[in-house]
Amino acid sequence: MDLPASRGRWRRRSARSHLPVVVAVLVLLLPTLLLFSSGYSTMLRALLPFHSSASGGGVPQCGGSAELEGERFLLYAPHSGFSNQVGELRNAAVAAALLNRTLVVPPVLDHHAVVLGSCPKFRVTDPASLRAAVWDHVMQLLREGRYVSMGDIVDLSPIKSMVRMIDFRVFVSLWCGVGMQKACFSGLCCGVSGGSSMPADYNRCRALLSGLGGSEKGCVYPVQDDCRTTVWTYQQNNDGVLDQFQPDEELKRKKKISYVRRRRDMYKALGPGSQAEDATLLAFGTLFSGPYKGSESYFDIHESPKDQRIQSVLEKIEFLPFAPEIMAAGREFAKNKIKEPFLCAQLRLLDGQFKNHWKTTFSALKEKLKAVELEIKRNKNSGPVHMFIMTDLPPASWTKTYLANVAKDERYKLYTLKESDELVLQAAERLMSAEHGVRSGFLPKAIENTKKDCGPVQLPEVLLYVEESVCSCASLGFIGTAGSTIAGSIETMRKNNVCKW
Repeated sequence: MDLPASRGRWRRRSARSHLPVVVAVLVLLLPTLLLFSSGYSTMLRALLPFHSSASGGGVPQCGGSAELEGERFLLYAPHSGFSNQVGELRNAAVAAALLNRTLVVPPVLDHHAVVLGSCPKFRVTDPASLRAAVWDHVMQLLREGRYVSMGDIVDLSPIKSMVRMIDFRVFVSLWCGVGMQKACFSGLCCGVSGGSSMPADYNRCRALLSGLGGSEKGCVYPVQDDCRTTVWTYQQNNDGVLDQFQPDEELKRKKKISYVRRRRDMYKALGPGSQAEDATLLAFGTLFSGPYKGSESYFDIHESPKDQRIQSVLEKIEFLPFAPEIMAAGREFAKNKIKEPFLCAQLRLLDGQFKNHWKTTFSALKEKLKAVELEIKRNKNSGPVHMFIMTDLPPASWTKTYLANVAKDERYKLYTLKESDELVLQAAERLMSAEHGVRSGFLPKAIENTKKDCGPVQLPEVLLYVEESVCSCASLGFIGTAGSTIAGSIETMRKNNVCKW
């Protein structure tokens, strides 16, 4: 009966006081230990008060993997909705090419799980906190088995020859030494995303990538300039000049701010000869930008006539299509389900500002339907107008709305999709099995053909992307919600004639 109490006393004693004896014994027994199973190496790491990066059990201070030797990386913190995240990805690709760095391709974040704030109001999350928030959400996606890479959803092949890339899971596994297998769906990802699963190691990686733990010379350069003070440019001969948009006097007085926005050449500030040049990792906060009062909120690099290489990247990133599996699902629905020329209506009614503009949105749809009906009559065609509806308003809530009237009107035949539809589920499974995200970038040479079994994960929600691809096939036209980035994405797809069947 004394044994449990004795064990308890040993647990409470400080391992530090016996460190010399433990180390001496381990040195003498090391040759014997090496002959035994890998379980002994786990015991060894548990006994020592530190982790050795060489043993694979710890987190290196700064990119300890030999596979990454000589590589320099660019990481950024995506946020907000999917369309905004795609816009950031485009800007990040340009920045990576400009600064000759390998782009770390992030996952798709949940809608507004991470929020920047408002650049025009000079009220934004600082870059370090934004990077930490992204890391925390990524860990949530990992725990819940819902991780999906931007490289899985967006086809990055158009820029693969121009921009070096690495999937976030592979990067974190090699650079921080932490395991990301729980974020994998198929074998190749599991094979290249191994590492430590100790909570302290994940926390150290979070501190390192976010910059909240400080910066280390030659390791991480955390970019602290955000849209309150900086507009990034390239070869515009205006480095350091005041930007056209500045906080007005009322805002300065009301919010007690003293920000001054300057236009800064990104290559001069963060390229050769700068403090950032020697850092293995250049970590931005947001890279999202949008036009505002004659200027850009943060990133104003849209053409580069003096640098043809960057100009080529800018032209390629103007449109990045969805992955082939998503596009194929949209074409299949249009061809085999709708089967007729159809109109697509994208109606955003519940999110943010759009919930206050139902009247305007439905009015635009009415006008579009009138125009389509007149066109059909001119062509002496008969039959109903076929229309695909993509909306965030569930069909059960259509009652007493214009959509309910349209659904009951025999002049129209409506089509919708659900996340649970077989076509959508099959698209998700094919998409994740293809492992585009991992394959689109750097893979360790030693294990690039290694495949391991993965644990159970959820299929990603791909309904939105499939719906957009269906709308790209609408031969009778498209009507979108004014101000919606989703509508803008569909218009771009249609402009580039991505639907061919």
